[in-house]
Amino acid sequence: MSAVSRPLNHIFGRILTSLVLPAVVALCSSTMALAAPPLPGAIFTTDPTCTGVHLNIYGSKDAVYRRGGPAHPGAAGLPDGCYCAQITEPDGTLLGTSLGTGNATPVCVANGEFVDCYQLSTLLIKASEGSPGYDDTTNPGGEYKVWVSNDLTFLNNSTKTDNFKVKSGGDQVTGKICVAKFYDANANGINDDGQPLVWKVNLLDSINLDRFTPQCLTLDPDAYTVSEYGPVEGNWLPTTPTSVVCPLVKGATMTVEFGNLCLGAGGGLTLGFWSNKNGQALIGADDLAMLVALNLRNPDGSIFNLASYAPFRTWLLNATAVNMAYMLSAQLAAMELNVFNGKVNGSALIYAPGVTSANALGFATVNAVMAEANTSLGAYGCTVAAGAVRSYQEALKNALDRANNNLTFVQPRPCSFTFAD
Repeated sequence: MSAVSRPLNHIFGRILTSLVLPAVVALCSSTMALAAPPLPGAIFTTDPTCTGVHLNIYGSKDAVYRRGGPAHPGAAGLPDGCYCAQITEPDGTLLGTSLGTGNATPVCVANGEFVDCYQLSTLLIKASEGSPGYDDTTNPGGEYKVWVSNDLTFLNNSTKTDNFKVKSGGDQVTGKICVAKFYDANANGINDDGQPLVWKVNLLDSINLDRFTPQCLTLDPDAYTVSEYGPVEGNWLPTTPTSVVCPLVKGATMTVEFGNLCLGAGGGLTLGFWSNKNGQALIGADDLAMLVALNLRNPDGSIFNLASYAPFRTWLLNATAVNMAYMLSAQLAAMELNVFNGKVNGSALIYAPGVTSANALGFATVNAVMAEANTSLGAYGCTVAAGAVRSYQEALKNALDRANNNLTFVQPRPCSFTFAD
């Protein structure tokens, strides 16, 4: 998935000159050493109980509290220290600031968690005239943006933000969107594996909310784009759409489920292993008989008949893709030996896009890919010329090659993951 856009740099032009005091500059700037940008972690709005992060709409400005993003798998909490705070309109127009309050950094974090449940209206002074609180937004949807930063100027990389709305009781016509994330161990795109994940997602309409699953958000009726973040680690693949549009209506509850899996080791051993002394030590008469029963091909397309290890080793080491059937034969032989010797589970799923036995998401069992490769080799022993048959054999070769290199086995449990902030 492409990265969800981050907030624009704040235009810090409406702070009263009298607020920018040298002592304030020193106090807030001292927190900059706490963490190198970009600032990790997350912040959320909540109610006075500070027990949830699902809230987005409040009955009054005094009902809005601030808590931090606890340390989730793949998402660290905010760095320890104290932070400046401000509230703006969604476009960045200043409504309230902690600068000039006598405590420019009132929001503090210890062990990745906020040390208190902070009421926003008591932390700030109004941008308009300096009394406690923050000014009303002019946004027609009653929307605000809250910021915490370890930099006086609220630079983007040193800042975390969250949006919320304030509406009177009669205006709170809402619906709910619930977002879940699951680990898709059987690679079928369905949440039937019983492995929920804590994963970073985004909800976007006029608001721009980052949250961690599982999550249910109370929202204004509107069309929301719900997207999952892609992890930094490149061995993760989605098994469901990574972005969904939810046309939320009054009183409705909509559920979005995102599935992912990760690829990794499954015991595969390469052509190099089976052609060295370690591989040789495992190959006996039964292995050779198994290989002879396959439709393995020579460079010229003829059937490869082997009677001992030495010619097999030479044949394996010399394999090229000039005749794709020859290279496919070599990769098939290595995988057949992997399974025959108990190194690879033939029922294991591998990523095999382009092969006939793969499901709609591109995953197939090792046994299915091997059987498919052997059938193709039986029908087409010389695939030198470009065309559909050569391309098909190349897809089979690639699937076996990557699995022999121990790269593309679907892992039974989630791998580690992190998100770029």
